[in-house]
Amino acid sequence: MNEKNKNRLRRARRSRAKIVRLGVPRLTVFRTAQHTYAQIFSADGSTVLAASSTLQDGVIAQGQHGGNIEAAKCVGASIAKAALEKGITHVAFDRAGFIYHGRIKALADSAREAGLQF
Repeated sequence: MNEKNKNRLRRARRSRAKIVRLGVPRLTVFRTAQHTYAQIFSADGSTVLAASSTLQDGVIAQGQHGGNIEAAKCVGASIAKAALEKGITHVAFDRAGFIYHGRIKALADSAREAGLQF
């Protein structure tokens, strides 16, 4: 594992320790060069309550690239819709050690606009 990934995981561990103390479901995001993923876990982290990614049908248009800001906005709206259908309105945002910029910020803003609170 390279140093950059170790630092990201260290940041993620630190922020997740704070989120656990809140006792609310957590919205976790992960990004690769090609895709963006989002999951909502239960407060104890044992169950996935909702999930969305650029790999799912209907999240992004056919032939559109999944590793850009527009795709992240679609994933944010999709995860918020799935959460609201399950009755989840308030979550803690877990950026998984990624910097709150670009795709991560676009996903968060889109989820907020769709009605999710964090």
